[in-house]
Amino acid sequence: MVEAVTTTTVLVAVGAALVTLAVVSVALFARRRRLQSGSSQELLGVVSEMNTRMEGMIRDLSESLERAQEEGRRNRYLTELAGSIDLDEVLARTLEAGGAVPGVDAALVSVADNGDKPIVATLGLSAEEAHRQVISGPPDGHEARAISLVYQYPPSLAGAADLVHTGLAVPVPGEAASIGFLAVYSRSSDHRFAEEEIRQLEELAQRAGPAIENARRFREARQLADLDALTGLHNRRYFHETLAREVSRAHRYGRKLALVVFDLDDFKAINDRIGHLSGDAVLAETADRVRDVVRSADVACRVGGDEFAVILPESSTGDADQLYHRLLGAISNRPVGQAGRLSVSAGIAQLADDDDPTTFFERADEALYRAKEHGKAQVVAYGALGAADDEPPEANGQPLTSAQ
Repeated sequence: MVEAVTTTTVLVAVGAALVTLAVVSVALFARRRRLQSGSSQELLGVVSEMNTRMEGMIRDLSESLERAQEEGRRNRYLTELAGSIDLDEVLARTLEAGGAVPGVDAALVSVADNGDKPIVATLGLSAEEAHRQVISGPPDGHEARAISLVYQYPPSLAGAADLVHTGLAVPVPGEAASIGFLAVYSRSSDHRFAEEEIRQLEELAQRAGPAIENARRFREARQLADLDALTGLHNRRYFHETLAREVSRAHRYGRKLALVVFDLDDFKAINDRIGHLSGDAVLAETADRVRDVVRSADVACRVGGDEFAVILPESSTGDADQLYHRLLGAISNRPVGQAGRLSVSAGIAQLADDDDPTTFFERADEALYRAKEHGKAQVVAYGALGAADDEPPEANGQPLTSAQ
């Protein structure tokens, strides 16, 4: 629809130009006929005047076409905003629309999140610039229609072409209150945002607000669907989806990948002794201690009952062994709820060339089973890479370390 309107506008403008050209040509021809008996100097003056008029008309037509194209792009961005519920995509489209405003060299959108830090997306800004440009609110604390920003630099830097010199920010409205700010910036030292540009940015923010809120709600709902209700760790479904994705990535780019599967020793007996409600509290506290020791890149999940798993991207068997010892220390060093001191057994595996997600998990799970057989409270690695396929499982499961 937007493209059709833009095309119609262009055709009308071109048609008007052709009609004008025809009228001017007829007028020029008539004028020349009247001046056939006159001086050639007067004729040249008329021709020069007509050429000047034609150049002005062509210039005006070019500017009109450019404005129509910009308006078409802006309308397309506004229309596409509501066409996605992916938050990253909605933010990217908002930034593209902001960047289409005349005189804009960069854009930023900052949206409040449930966490401590806002969600920030940028276009045309370096990481350092984005950190400086995040806007938390009007300087006086009151809601404002727009915030004009002018940046002052030392004389030695004032004329630098790559610096942000001016900015304009407008609030992004939500259902109840503002949910953040949309800001655009110019690197031109003499640019000042006019009323028309404020209006365009406000219109964009008005359209972006509902789209961002819907996408944010969808992301929050999806995150809740990926979490285990009891422990707050990722659930079994998310574990298998992520494991498949990481296995594919590791194979494609020749990266290392490790997996730790562990559980609480004798948890069934503990559950029978203290009751299921207290047992659930033990699992929840165990999950908290797991979160304290895994790396930010690791993916910790509850895969069922008292069994947990951690996916370790860019990691080897040695890295997985180190994680086991951190887990053991975090869980065993002090009592866990009414269960007292607990021990942990684990199986670890490193991705092999012929592994798929299922065989990779099965190898780590088999190693956990061997750790239980060897006396619990220890970690077992599932064989060295390249072990013979016909070796029995007992030969592939070799204890790395044990703990009392």
